[in-house]
Amino acid sequence: MRVPRRCHCGKTLLIEIKALERLLPVHQAQVLTYLKLSGIGRGLLINFNTKLLKDGIQRYVF
Repeated sequence: MRVPRRCHCGKTLLIEIKALERLLPVHQAQVLTYLKLSGIGRGLLINFNTKLLKDGIQRYVF
């Protein structure tokens, strides 16, 4: 399981990092499972294999 990092707002944020051609539903399910099991409410799935980084960021709230 990933180690949660603290953001500047004082809340916990889970970050999952990938470098794939494209993200599959299994990657989204993975983040949601981590959020559910850890009790963390917010998470980011970041794919670095994109031309623009902003296109590779997906936000999740559980």
